[in-house]
Amino acid sequence: MKLDDLYSELTLNTGAKLVLLVMDGLGDIATPEQGFRTPLEAASTPNLDRLVAEGCAQGRMIPVAPGITPGSGPGHLGLFGYDPLEFQVGRGVIEALGLGVELKAGDVCARANFATLDAKGIVTDRRAGRIPTETCERLCTMLSAKIKKIGDTQVIIRAGKEHRFVVVFRGKGLEGPLTDADPNREGLPIPSVKPRDPRSAKQKKMARLIADFYKLALPILAKEKPANGFLMRGIAHQPRIPVFQDRYKLKPACLAVYPMYKGLAQLVGMQKIEGPQTIREQFERYLAEYENYDYFFIHFKYTDKAGEDGNFEAKRKYIEELDAALPVLLQRKPDVLAITGDHSTPCAVKGHSWHPQPVLLHSRLSGSDKLERFTETGANSGSLGVIEAKHLMRLMQANAKMFDKFGA
Repeated sequence: MKLDDLYSELTLNTGAKLVLLVMDGLGDIATPEQGFRTPLEAASTPNLDRLVAEGCAQGRMIPVAPGITPGSGPGHLGLFGYDPLEFQVGRGVIEALGLGVELKAGDVCARANFATLDAKGIVTDRRAGRIPTETCERLCTMLSAKIKKIGDTQVIIRAGKEHRFVVVFRGKGLEGPLTDADPNREGLPIPSVKPRDPRSAKQKKMARLIADFYKLALPILAKEKPANGFLMRGIAHQPRIPVFQDRYKLKPACLAVYPMYKGLAQLVGMQKIEGPQTIREQFERYLAEYENYDYFFIHFKYTDKAGEDGNFEAKRKYIEELDAALPVLLQRKPDVLAITGDHSTPCAVKGHSWHPQPVLLHSRLSGSDKLERFTETGANSGSLGVIEAKHLMRLMQANAKMFDKFGA
């Protein structure tokens, strides 16, 4: 028997309320430059401290496998209980869904960043200085007006937040995944995309379309500053994934600001709740929607952004901002509350990393690790130990008494 089948067989409907609160990129590493403290350890978090004092279990989570650095897609799918090695989803699909694009069978999606190129086509800034969303919208409108089709393939361009946008290719005989048109660091040219499966005629056609799109789009952007180029990655089509509510017997909702995370939630069948823009507003909306859903995924982006910028103080301040708003959520404390990150984004790395992220699990049955705070150092000694992220969802269910006994 497969483990997922066993969980399904044991699952009970108990009416429990579960909340997954994700501080994106929360995990960090202690370096001598910061007195061997992480931003989580340096932050003043009185409300998290009180939650810990009430009793909770802590540990560390491996998002995919030891040593593997995850993207946001695999990181979140693991938190939702889907093995990221089994369910591989292109970032473009996630972004497109999050931006409200109604995908059709055969659509291939690419997540894109406006970027800055020098006169030789070398990438000098992968995010074009994080241009404002208004600039991104103007540039996408300009591209959309001039590139509607390439051959028999329709091209759909949709602006996201800041430097991010998505491109959807809709036509016959298309398929992903492809390699990225992104060097993943500055100082290199934009690489040409290639089929992941060299034998696939559909992937070869898709690679040619991406090359043609670049030939048409780059001249349109050539005089723009600083966004005179763009990068594309996560080029893939939508896979089949089991629906969250069927899998866990929980009615789920998503409270996220950024399109990608809304897309990830929508991919597994969560209801997107639109409107809130700050973490306090997200918590207030949780209170308003409390009776309508059984499971809430609440996403906070800014810890990850600060980590990618290598800004220790900003990451610390964002942690404190969430902590200050936490009492709003705790006005209606769920039966099970998990607080963690989808991965680590250490300031010293300025990007995602393989380091296990800390996790806090609070419920009436979680017990107490008798720790004073929620930190990486404390989590190292917590009773959860070091687990794979894909097991968190099942632990949340167990703490909600959602499983019948196995065997006699």
